[in-house]
Amino acid sequence: MLIETLLQAFILIFAIQVAFFILAYTLKTDKFTDFAYGASFIITAFFVLIKTHQPLFSLPKIPLAKFLILAMVTLWGVRLATYLLIRILKTKKDKRFDKIREDFLKFAGFWFLQAISIWMISLPVMVLLNVPPANNEVLQPNILSILGFVVWLAGFLTEAIADQQKFEFLNKKANKGRWVNVGLWKYSRHPNYFGEILCWIGVFVFAMSFLGPDYFYIAASPLYITALLLFVSGLPPAEKSMEEKFAGIPAYEQYKDETSVLVPLPKRG
Repeated sequence: MLIETLLQAFILIFAIQVAFFILAYTLKTDKFTDFAYGASFIITAFFVLIKTHQPLFSLPKIPLAKFLILAMVTLWGVRLATYLLIRILKTKKDKRFDKIREDFLKFAGFWFLQAISIWMISLPVMVLLNVPPANNEVLQPNILSILGFVVWLAGFLTEAIADQQKFEFLNKKANKGRWVNVGLWKYSRHPNYFGEILCWIGVFVFAMSFLGPDYFYIAASPLYITALLLFVSGLPPAEKSMEEKFAGIPAYEQYKDETSVLVPLPKRG
């Protein structure tokens, strides 16, 4: 049953976060946090697929729709987890946790919120992968599924390119003390977040094209990640950090006034 699968998936996600929380809190390190986030999506997707397609030798018979959504979440998760792990190994710590790393309850609260976030965002993936093999005939490619895949691909490439451009920019000594304003960052102050949102809109459209209106609730996934990035853990702290570093600098104020906050757009003015 779907409800049973979703509950078991949440227990799995929660267990993974608890295990990494114990390591992070005990060792007082930020090296596991974002890696655990990206890896949990992949582990959860494979768990649901394997649970649904028993015995294991039936896995080679999975339909293209399931293979594609599994590939989408795996590619996204591997790239993000790898990038964030490399970044934290270089920076040594994540300043987001400076005020809570030593506080057991506050730090645990972050990991609990991360577990909820992974489960919520994974909804379209889990629901599609849970379609019983007996119903696999309904998982035929269609125009909407192609559109969803294209949107996901656009988001994946946008996020990957933006992250790479930012990483290269910040790792040049000549750019120390400067804000990123190259490549996609010329046209958006946060193109990486735009790419992330596009990814999950694409995943939702792809899954919905096969599932139909009875599964409208999986729209919670793109709505949740969009709200999270726009109002909680994405833009607000990033904008605050930029203001603390560069507010009052004429060139930065001009960049901020001329550049779209999220969607890459031509310069204003």
